Amino acid sequence: MRIRSLGVIDDAVVELSPGFTAVTGETGAGKTMVVTSLGLLLGGRADAALVRIGAERAVVEGRISVPAGAPVAVRAEEAGAELDDGALLISRTVSAEGRSRAHVGGRSVPVGVLAELADELVAVHGQTDQQGLLKLSRQRQALDRYAGDAVSVPLAKYTEAYRRLRAVAVELEEIVTRARERAQEADLLRFGLDEISGVEPRAGEDTELAEEAERLGHAEALSSAATAAHAALAGNPEDPEGIDAATLVAGAQRALEAVRSHDPALAALTDRIGEIGILLGDVAGELAGYADDLDADPLRLAAVEERRAALTGLTRKYGQDVNAVLAWAEESAARLTELDGDDERIDELTAERDGLRAELGGLAQALTDARTEAAERFAAAVTAELASLAMPHARVSFALRQTEDPEGVEVGGRTVAYGPSGVDEVELLLAPHPGAPPRPIAKGASGGELSRVMLAVEVVFAGTDPVPTYLFDEVDAGVGGKAAVEIGRRLAKLAKSAQVVVVTHLPQVAAFADRQLLVEKTNDGTVTRSGVKVLEGEERIRELSRMLAGQEDSETARAHAEELLATARADG
Repeated sequence: MRIRSLGVIDDAVVELSPGFTAVTGETGAGKTMVVTSLGLLLGGRADAALVRIGAERAVVEGRISVPAGAPVAVRAEEAGAELDDGALLISRTVSAEGRSRAHVGGRSVPVGVLAELADELVAVHGQTDQQGLLKLSRQRQALDRYAGDAVSVPLAKYTEAYRRLRAVAVELEEIVTRARERAQEADLLRFGLDEISGVEPRAGEDTELAEEAERLGHAEALSSAATAAHAALAGNPEDPEGIDAATLVAGAQRALEAVRSHDPALAALTDRIGEIGILLGDVAGELAGYADDLDADPLRLAAVEERRAALTGLTRKYGQDVNAVLAWAEESAARLTELDGDDERIDELTAERDGLRAELGGLAQALTDARTEAAERFAAAVTAELASLAMPHARVSFALRQTEDPEGVEVGGRTVAYGPSGVDEVELLLAPHPGAPPRPIAKGASGGELSRVMLAVEVVFAGTDPVPTYLFDEVDAGVGGKAAVEIGRRLAKLAKSAQVVVVTHLPQVAAFADRQLLVEKTNDGTVTRSGVKVLEGEERIRELSRMLAGQEDSETARAHAEELLATARADG
């Protein structure tokens, strides 16, 4: 890796060899920046605070060996990257404003692609990971990871059934919760439709009745006016001397008939007067018929007003006129049909939910069985590893529990709580010595013991689900003496099958490394290119002496350092 303007590092190159590399240095010298740099290359969160004060950006570049055809190479090529002679070139830039860019194989990619590649490339473990191992969810994930397909296959089926069940439960809850509101709506619609049906209105009926009511209400005045108009046009039999329009028009026509032959214009006027006479006769006849037919029956008027009142009762509630009331009735009938279908839908969803619960219970039982079997093997393997880490009498075990819940699923004759990962609560237990009861590692393990448990877990994973590189950031915190030697020995053994990088302050661990890198600051407080160097021979003895006693030139410390190196070489 090449690191520029990151934290205390100005410009440095870190070469990580195959096997076991130990990164050492004084506290605050920048060892953690090596871990941070690798984290950025693996898609870790960018933070403007990482950029060195005064610099525009921090840049980390890495060259990673990738076997051709490996999944990580395929994924990189899918992202448009090109391999460089079997190596993948990755870079990450973080600006002083916090903006981040990533490149893989010469191609700009989203940061998420780096995280995807990281899963196949490197397993990073630090003190925060130790704290993560204290969480029950992480302990269950560790067990599931160790179990492999035995758990992942039924877990995938369980997860799919769980999602379907949640979707059905949400829909069912929504319908049932709103059932009261929907029932009230249906009752109101039913009442309205019944009320409209009882009246049986016709389209336009309200307009027709309004006209009839107006006519009936003024029947006497209308009759009197029609009679008077008829008399004016056709005469009144009771007054034979009266002058009417028909008589006058007829007289006018007779006066012209005698001379019409002398002038065509006058003949045309005579014809038009004849037409007026005919029209007056027609109108007079219709007025006589209108007056005779006019109904002044108060009973009919009362019936009309009663009908109008019934229609007004509908238009006041359901529309501005009868046509609008009929439109509301049509829409409401369709809505009522929809609401009445809720009961059937509730029955369907309830049956589907019960079926999914039964299916989920069976899949949960399969998961529990697979986890129980894997837990025994996993615990035995971790216990064996602890024996190699100066904890020969420690015993690790797993407790698998379920919580009773009347709203849960039935598993093994019990109704238990369930979640997206099954019904099991998985807890890692540690008995550090004979006679000690197994206790949760969160309560029963010291810092040093927790470090070794986590290392043992990772070593077991290395045999079942290996990655090319392991990075341990002061995973040996809280450990010293013989335990530290055993951790160094075990890391060296792990390095025979994978690349192992350890940031450590323990000389007992560093002595087992195939290569030791020293990170040191210059006088101005920065780490430059020359500030990360490979230690060999005398330089390595001096650094181990400093780590042992804080004194590079102490003869006692030097002797102890040489002894540690000799012990490590003998084991190798």
